[in-house]
Amino acid sequence: MCADTFGVGIRLTEEEFQFVVGVPSDVDSGWTDPEEFQSLVAEAVWERLDRQSVFEAVADRFRSGETATLGTVTLDPDGTVISCDLSIPAGGVDKDDSDE
Repeated sequence: MCADTFGVGIRLTEEEFQFVVGVPSDVDSGWTDPEEFQSLVAEAVWERLDRQSVFEAVADRFRSGETATLGTVTLDPDGTVISCDLSIPAGGVDKDDSDE
């Protein structure tokens, strides 16, 4: 088995924040349950980042339809976190600086 790196982010919609996990196309066959690894990735993220701070940053800096990138989490199929490169998002994509 070999570790896989998953990209993570928060997609902002009109109604909610959606936790997004990007799965590599060559994901290890040891991952048999997509819900399980998504849950493990989410757990790793929220152990390292303050959920409230992330949601506030996304709400303040991103528009509906945009996805705020949080970084990456590398996991073994047994659930072991190998590494993380995570941060609270700094700003939205294509957002101008004017006040609305």
